[in-house]
Amino acid sequence: MAERYSSFKSGGRMWLLQRITAAFLLVVLAFHFFLLHFVHHADEVSFLASSARMEQISYYSLMILFLVTATFHGVNGVYNALVNQGLTGTKRTVIKWTLVAASAVLIVQGVRTANAWAGIGLY
Repeated sequence: MAERYSSFKSGGRMWLLQRITAAFLLVVLAFHFFLLHFVHHADEVSFLASSARMEQISYYSLMILFLVTATFHGVNGVYNALVNQGLTGTKRTVIKWTLVAASAVLIVQGVRTANAWAGIGLY
């Protein structure tokens, strides 16, 4: 019988983090779509004018936090799904480190994109 990944069980720490990140992502996306649909069209603000908010550090920080949260939520979910299907041994290790490497690349590229949009020369 395949070993179950214990942290994905109801009540585990990683399961709680999975739920918290899902709730955070839903709230931020709902807020984003609300602003995009109602505020953007109601005030007839152009996209470039509304994207000037990217220069504000709070908006930039929220975007980076969203990126990191989405990456963790997605990668942890994929890893747990694979482990719960019975993935063990070397395959499990290879998949885990492949997902970690892919996450690092995604976060670096996301930060570079956020810096470019914000006009910040941090990277």
